[in-house]
Amino acid sequence: MDQPGRFAPTPIGHAFLVPRRRVRAGLTQILCVVVGLAAGLAMPYIRSGPMIPARQVSEMLVALGLGLLGVVAVIFSLLFLVVQWAATTFTPRLLLFRDDPIVWRTFAFAIGQSVFDITAALAISNETDVSVVVPSLAVLALLATLTLIRLLQLRAFSAIQLAPVLASISSRGRAVVESVYPDTDRELPPLPTLPVIMTIEWHRPPAVLQQILVEDLLHKARGCHALVVFRVSPGSTLRGRLPLADVYGEPMPADAILDALVSGSERTFTQDPLLALRLLADIALRALSPAINDPATAVQALDEIEDLLSRVASVRADSIRALDQRGELRVVVPLPGFTTFVRTGLDDVIASASNSPLVLGRLRDLLSHVAAHSESRNRDVLATRAGWVSQMSDGFRRREPPL
Repeated sequence: MDQPGRFAPTPIGHAFLVPRRRVRAGLTQILCVVVGLAAGLAMPYIRSGPMIPARQVSEMLVALGLGLLGVVAVIFSLLFLVVQWAATTFTPRLLLFRDDPIVWRTFAFAIGQSVFDITAALAISNETDVSVVVPSLAVLALLATLTLIRLLQLRAFSAIQLAPVLASISSRGRAVVESVYPDTDRELPPLPTLPVIMTIEWHRPPAVLQQILVEDLLHKARGCHALVVFRVSPGSTLRGRLPLADVYGEPMPADAILDALVSGSERTFTQDPLLALRLLADIALRALSPAINDPATAVQALDEIEDLLSRVASVRADSIRALDQRGELRVVVPLPGFTTFVRTGLDDVIASASNSPLVLGRLRDLLSHVAAHSESRNRDVLATRAGWVSQMSDGFRRREPPL
């Protein structure tokens, strides 16, 4: 039971509660190399099952190990071609295939198997016979590598096709919205009215804020009897002397707050609900450019934008407000509101659609459908865009030649 007179602990968005830390591709490759080396050195000690001549097995393992190095080159070539295609065809910010775990896992597994084959071949070179288990393991590993390569090829084909790319971006956007925005059925604790004790600024090189480790920061703020109210949210660009957060209550070391921030050179989906809309809008804008002039592609992107806007139209939370075990407010992280979603997903597309009646008609339907699912306080934002689209449609009709 919650204590009387206190707020129930506010549900924190899952993406903020459980931070997603990437395992570096290099660590995965090292792990596969170590496992392959250890397994290769252990092969001479396997004496169970039928025995076969070691020389023939050694020659087979060397051929497999050297042949798999060519697979590594194919993986790198495929990665380069798909990333370049996506950057030039869709948007340079679209890095789904590059960051797909299947790419680096296939690369790591192929390297590990190559090390295993060559190490095992050297380890059994002085033996007269070896167990049939040795070539059997090599063949099974080869089948696993071929399976991963097939999955990689299928993923690469999807990464260069419009419909799968749009669906992938939209699904990630829905997942981020559901994981970032908390349940607001409970009463939210009020924001502080006390004076600011200190303001934390960014003094490091420019970067993009990718994650805020709210759970880690919650424990630190509780230990310092402080309240941290952020001025930035994930997806923001951090520049020199940019105010990051205000501290209330008691002072708190700046490093304690900065260490809870995960930054990088690119935006990620982990805690950034606007990234999916930004990518979809980029694809629509590129399709509407005079050099491409593909309004049908822009309409397909608007289909996914409508779905995302309809999902956030009923969101009420304006921030993450994390409470400690005693019910005291410790961390506040701002979240983008509905106006920001509309501005990110639609404004640039509307401004570029003046010469496309197909896109203008789709925008008009989109705004009508989203307004039907929106709260009354969000309909003014949509009505403003609807008026903008109507003015552009009227101007286009006036430019049409008479029948």
